[in-house]
Amino acid sequence: MEFLKLLEHKILDLKSQFNFRSIRPISNGAEKYININGKKLLNLASNNYLGLTNNEIIKNMSIEGIKKFGTGISSSRLIIGNNILYDELEREISDFKNKAKSLVLNSGYCANLAALSIAKNCEVFMDRLCHASLIDGAILIGTRFHRFRHNDLDHLERMLKSSDNHRVVVTESIFSMDGDKCDLVNLVELSKKYDAFLILDEAHATGIFGNGRGLAHEYSLDNDVHLNVGTFSKALGSLGGYLSGDKVVIEYLINFARSLIYTTALPPSVIAANLAALKFVKENPSCGALLLQISDNVRNYLKSLGFNTLNSSSQIIPVVLGDSKKTLMAQEILFDIGLFVAAIREPTVPKNLARLRISLRSDLNIDEVEFIKKAFTLLAGKI
Repeated sequence: MEFLKLLEHKILDLKSQFNFRSIRPISNGAEKYININGKKLLNLASNNYLGLTNNEIIKNMSIEGIKKFGTGISSSRLIIGNNILYDELEREISDFKNKAKSLVLNSGYCANLAALSIAKNCEVFMDRLCHASLIDGAILIGTRFHRFRHNDLDHLERMLKSSDNHRVVVTESIFSMDGDKCDLVNLVELSKKYDAFLILDEAHATGIFGNGRGLAHEYSLDNDVHLNVGTFSKALGSLGGYLSGDKVVIEYLINFARSLIYTTALPPSVIAANLAALKFVKENPSCGALLLQISDNVRNYLKSLGFNTLNSSSQIIPVVLGDSKKTLMAQEILFDIGLFVAAIREPTVPKNLARLRISLRSDLNIDEVEFIKKAFTLLAGKI
């Protein structure tokens, strides 16, 4: 069949460029240690930043959710209505994010698709390094869509100035592949100056920055971000996404966000786990600060070895090696030492910017941090 040959050709092309991906079997992808092909590895590839996926209280809450409400909702929320756990979780998120109203969706991806639905018939201005889900959201609504150079607010202002339409500015607080922050203070000022609606994706900041409440909270800018997007699947160790904003914004999304309307709702077990995880972060705000201390320690050491960590200032530390083949070789060297680190290649990052992506976690002990340093010292001598 000619069509299958076309697919085979594309796969061969990926392999020739060392960009082919496959899904490897592992024992437990979120835990601090994982087992791959019988080898125990320290896991620096997961986004389980606070180590909550195996927290006993959160697991027990999830089990109780099943016992009380069953294994699923079996319908869209707009058809069947809200389980009481959804109401409770959305109230807790609103309090957590200092917003009038919140909305839970099935994933961070779904949340970002929903967030961009607010921008239909507007002009969207998005940081060039924003996540693919935000880009997809802009494409799906078919609106005018501009990408400004990463963290280049002069470039953004020139774009905003040239627009006479309703403007929507989109960025991430912590960028998922570079690990750096957006310039939120000046983004807020620009948004005010040009009367732009500001969407902030806090996926990699929630649970860590601002006593766990995110970068907007750290800078006391909760009220200046019009739509705050987040996820339960990273630091909070569960599943699902959420949006927080003014009442009119959330009511609009309930009526127009296709990624909410046309899908079965998350099961009660997940919502119960999300409630427990949110409570944990509220009661343990210092966990994020500890993680950032560990991150500074590791990053400074990597820099001393001559590795390029870009402008990382978070628990995400890129080690840019350039080409995909070299990055895969480095991943295998670390694998043999006992460290599992993600190899990020094109198209996730631009060509010639392939990298190892280190995701640190707050439950790393002193010996484990020293092991990470030793592993990269050995790597530095081999590449």
